Amino acid sequence: MNPLRRRLALLLMAFLSACASTEIAGPQLPPDMATRPDGAPARTWPATLEEQDIRDRLARLLPATVKDKTGWALDLYMAFAYLKIPHAGETYCAAMAVTEQESGFQADPVVAGLPGIVRKELDRRADKYGVPRMLISGAMMVKSPDGRSYDERIDALKTEKQLDALYNDMIGELPFGKQLLADYNPVHTAGPMQVSIAFAERHAEGKPYPYPIARKLRDEVFTRRGGLYFGAAILLDYPAPYDEVVYRFADFNAGRYASRNAAFQAALSRYAGKTLSLDGDLLRYENGQPAEAPSQVEALLRSVGGPLGLGTTEIRRDLLLEKESAFGQSPLYKRVFALADHAAGAPLPRQAMPGIDLKSPKITRKLTTEWFARRVDERYRKCLARADGAAS
Repeated sequence: MNPLRRRLALLLMAFLSACASTEIAGPQLPPDMATRPDGAPARTWPATLEEQDIRDRLARLLPATVKDKTGWALDLYMAFAYLKIPHAGETYCAAMAVTEQESGFQADPVVAGLPGIVRKELDRRADKYGVPRMLISGAMMVKSPDGRSYDERIDALKTEKQLDALYNDMIGELPFGKQLLADYNPVHTAGPMQVSIAFAERHAEGKPYPYPIARKLRDEVFTRRGGLYFGAAILLDYPAPYDEVVYRFADFNAGRYASRNAAFQAALSRYAGKTLSLDGDLLRYENGQPAEAPSQVEALLRSVGGPLGLGTTEIRRDLLLEKESAFGQSPLYKRVFALADHAAGAPLPRQAMPGIDLKSPKITRKLTTEWFARRVDERYRKCLARADGAAS
């Protein structure tokens, strides 16, 4: 073989070897998924894969205990396709790990002790609004729209979807329903990934929901297809500024950019010499809206405003971006970290685990956001091992 042909042959062999190890990439993976937990580069799936090939891989990637793997694979694939999320073991494993943690791959997961939770809340709200408990007891004996009494429906409660339907009927049918319950439906998260219904409604305003809606969008979150679509959206459809995916899992639990904001709180606390709660919330909120009264973070920023070169209005302006990517490019964010890095003599972390205790009638033991994120991360790592087999 002449030297030129030999050189070309060696270059071709090197190219084929690189393709075999990394495969031809489709859309770029986010930085926190570009490297695996063991330090190896992500093995993205070839951009040339057909839909059926991807769905077959997904079916093999799902845990062995999952029923109807074909259906789960289809709905996962469609969610990623609609959202334009890269098809890769890393992205699918992230969604699968959250789904396994939140519901064990149940579209409408069973919640233990729902009847007791409902009766306790009805008693609490009756006392709050001065409704006699005897009136509540009598109303529970009334036949509801599905033919059963409300008492019978409460006793039979097993899932959040059933609970949501019960409260909607009680609000619409019972004489005191609107007074007692109109501002309260205990179901705030739903579906196989336990997605915030409020998030789903906000997301659909900016990006139309791709499936037909039979009644209202809220009902779609309880379905497998809708739950996976909105779950993939809140988990993956945003630029997370992290180098480890565990912080994305923490954000899923605590709110987008909570891990970035907790690092900001830690940097501010260190620079100012004042203790702050590292919960990822930079403003106070009332009824879901920023309150006028300053939070602990905002008050501390105002007290050190001189070195920042920012006034009260400018500080509030930037803090209002706390749930968006843009906060990371704001003057406030950059100047706080510049001052804190200088005082520390080294760059401080730009990601931190939010320190949040999880509270819910469904939770019977002490759990935290960090516990949730680490548990999902364990499932993610196991899924990646399955992904290697699914790709072969």
